[in-house]
Amino acid sequence: MTVQMQGGLDIQRLCGLSGVSRAGFYRYRQERVPAQADTELRDTIQKLSLKHRHYGYRRMTAQLRRDGTPVNAKRVLRLMREDNLLCMRGRPYVPRTTNSRHGYRILPNLVRGLVPSGIDQIWVADITYIRLLEAFVYLAVILDAFSRRVVGWALEDHLQTRLALAALDMAIAARGPQAGRLIHHSDRGVQYACSDYASRLDHHGIRMSMSGVANPYDNAKAESFMKTLKAEEVDGKTYLTLDHARRDIATFLETTYNRERLHSALGYQPPVEFESDLNRHHVP
Repeated sequence: MTVQMQGGLDIQRLCGLSGVSRAGFYRYRQERVPAQADTELRDTIQKLSLKHRHYGYRRMTAQLRRDGTPVNAKRVLRLMREDNLLCMRGRPYVPRTTNSRHGYRILPNLVRGLVPSGIDQIWVADITYIRLLEAFVYLAVILDAFSRRVVGWALEDHLQTRLALAALDMAIAARGPQAGRLIHHSDRGVQYACSDYASRLDHHGIRMSMSGVANPYDNAKAESFMKTLKAEEVDGKTYLTLDHARRDIATFLETTYNRERLHSALGYQPPVEFESDLNRHHVP
């Protein structure tokens, strides 16, 4: 049924000619306009989903709003559910890359209950494995606990101390943290507890903090990041070589995660943008 107002005919006349009630006409118009708008929004969501295949409806809503489309989160949820676009996350597998059975000194947890108020106050560090076609490699990462930004990382085919040191050196070179102001938090793994790593931190005036025994929540931000990395970059991909993995993971860490991915804890901003806003609004 198509009902149009032409030549100055009033609604009552049109309804009589079309054989529909006046109430039916208004109901039709109310249903048709949202349906057209849904079609346009659905198309936009589908295009965004191709680029951001792991976005749920909340992050998708934030992206739409950032792109200039005012939209209700419930509407986005409905459309994504209808189109089977709600992200599906499998249960993450976290391998054991931590050897805490060593003779090095274990330091207390300095960050439990501590909430950072700015960048370079707390860094969190962790190591995970990456599967290649026929081998495993290992990724060491350091995050800023306030901005969630990856500030240092290294990917190698071993779990020796120099893996963790490479990530630490990158972070220090990039950030130049103020001596005495920064806490470095990690698990009790030998890579972090060993004298070489402790000496490097001490040289730069960085205090060491370690998680409690069998308490993964003590390093929750690092663990959460590793789950995001696995879900959005690693799972389902086949890295043929170490160089292949290093190239793709570098793109994810430095571009996708740091510069593009929206973080709910940051008001749905990427970390680099969040830090830029902090610097812009900072009053010396």
